[in-house]
Amino acid sequence: MCEDDHGIGRRALFVTGAAAALTLGTVSFASGAFAADGAGQDTRTVRGTLPPGSPDFVYLPVEVPEGVREIRVAYTYDKPSVPAGTPGNALDIGIFDERGTELGGEGFRGWSGGARPEFFVRADDATPGYIPGPVGPGTWYVALGPYTVAPQGLAYEVTVTLAYGDPGETPAPVYPPSRAKGRGRAWYRGDCHLHSWYSDGRRTPAEIAALARAAGLDFINTSEHNTHSSHPHWADQAGDDLLIMLGEEVTTRNGHVVALGTDPGTFVDWRYRARDNRFGRFARRIHRAGGLVVPAHPHATCVGYGWKFGFNDADAVEVWNGPYTPDDEVALAEWDNTLVASVRDGRARWLPAMGNSDAHRDPDAVGTPQTVVLADDLTREAVQEGIRAGRSYVAESKNVSLAFTASGGRGEHAGIGERLRVDRDTPVTVRLRAQGAPRCTIRLVTDQGVLFTSDPLPVSGAGTAEWHTTPAYAAYVRAELRHETAVGPLPGALAAFTNPIFLGGA
Repeated sequence: MCEDDHGIGRRALFVTGAAAALTLGTVSFASGAFAADGAGQDTRTVRGTLPPGSPDFVYLPVEVPEGVREIRVAYTYDKPSVPAGTPGNALDIGIFDERGTELGGEGFRGWSGGARPEFFVRADDATPGYIPGPVGPGTWYVALGPYTVAPQGLAYEVTVTLAYGDPGETPAPVYPPSRAKGRGRAWYRGDCHLHSWYSDGRRTPAEIAALARAAGLDFINTSEHNTHSSHPHWADQAGDDLLIMLGEEVTTRNGHVVALGTDPGTFVDWRYRARDNRFGRFARRIHRAGGLVVPAHPHATCVGYGWKFGFNDADAVEVWNGPYTPDDEVALAEWDNTLVASVRDGRARWLPAMGNSDAHRDPDAVGTPQTVVLADDLTREAVQEGIRAGRSYVAESKNVSLAFTASGGRGEHAGIGERLRVDRDTPVTVRLRAQGAPRCTIRLVTDQGVLFTSDPLPVSGAGTAEWHTTPAYAAYVRAELRHETAVGPLPGALAAFTNPIFLGGA
C-alpha cells in the first residue's frame, strides 16, 4: 500500500461547464502491477484537509492502467464537534470514468452521496448507486462533494484499490414496461418520489413495490439521488397492476428536482447552482428524455434543499412531501400565489401541484401522500399528461377519495384542472364529495382566499359540500380537506387537496 497527502495547497482550480471545482494531484498505479502478495491487487491511500469555503466538488484523478478488472474506493472523514447552529462536516462521494468529468458528459459511473463508506465498479456488477461496465484504462476521477465543512476544516482519507484480471461481461439492462393493464380513463394513484438502496434508502425495489401495492398505488416513479443506477433493477417488480416509471432526484446545492418518467438509462447532471444559470439546460435534458420537471419539497429548511431555480421550466411542483409539516404549509401557500399570478397576468399556463412520500426507510410510509391522477390509461405518457394538465388531487392515503366539480346553469361542467367556460356573471355551483376523511373540514379556496368552510364531516368520513359563486367573484376554486386543528386558529394538517378549477374566460 502506498500513501500520499493531498492538502489544499496542492490544487488546481478549473471550470467544468459552469462550476468551479478543485482537482487534486494524480494517484498513479504502475502499469500491470500486482500486489506483492500475489492477490492481483494494488492499493493507494490519499489524505488531505479541505477548509471552509471549499468548492462544491473536489476531484481525485486516478490513473488506471490496462488489465484492471475492478476499482474499489473507500473513504472516511472527521466529524469534529461544532457549536449549536453551525454545520458540521458532511462529505459525499462518487466516481467518473476515463471519459471525464465534463458537465452533462458521458463519464458518470455512480454516486452514493454520504450513504456508503465504500463502493466498487466492475463490468459485471457494481455497488448500488453505481453503473456496471468495463474499467477502461485512463484517468478516472473520484468525486468528493464537501456538502458542509466545519470551521476546523474537513480531514479526509481516500483508499483506492485496483484488482486485475478477467473483466467479465456487462449484462444487458432490462427495464420495466411503459404501460400496465389499467382501467381505461380513470383515476390512478401514484407516488413519484421514492428512494431505494440504490441511493440513500434502505429498501429494495421488491420491498418498495410490495409497499406500493399495499398502499393502493397504481404507479410509482423511481427517484434516486443523482444516479440512474436503479433503472435496470425494477423490471421484475412491474406488473399489470403496477406501472413503474423511471427517473432521478437531481440533488443540487440550491434545491432538488424530480425527473419524472424519463427514458430508461437517462442520467441528469446535478453539479451546478442557481447562479451558474445552467438549470434550463438540464430541464431540457429531462424533457428530451420524455420526463417531467418537478421541483421537490421547495421550502424544506435543510441545507441545500430550498428551491432557488424558479419555476419557468417546471411541469408541476411537489407541494406536499411526506408527513404534513409546516414546510408543506408554506409550499401550499406559495403555490397558491402562483395560481393568483397566473390569473392576474391572464396566462393560460399554470403550475399544477403534486404530493409524494419521499420515503427512504422504515417507518416512512410509501404512498403518504399520493397523487391521484385522471389519466386516459395506465401508461407513462397518459399519467404524465394528467399530471401536466393538473387533472389530479393529493390524498394522505388510499382511504381518501374526492370528486370535485363546477357547473353552470346550462349544463356547462368542469373538473379538477379544467376551466368552466361561462360568462363572468354566470352563477356557478361548486361541489365537493369526500370519502375516507372522518371529522375533517372542507375548505374552498379562491384567489381571494378561503371563502367556504364546512362543519366537520361525520365519523363515517363521507360528506358533500356545495358552494355558489360567479367567475367575477372567484377566478378559480380549489378544495382542501383539513384534519381537526390542535393549535387555536391554525388550520389542521391536510388530509387532501385538489388542483384548481378555473372559472370563466375564453
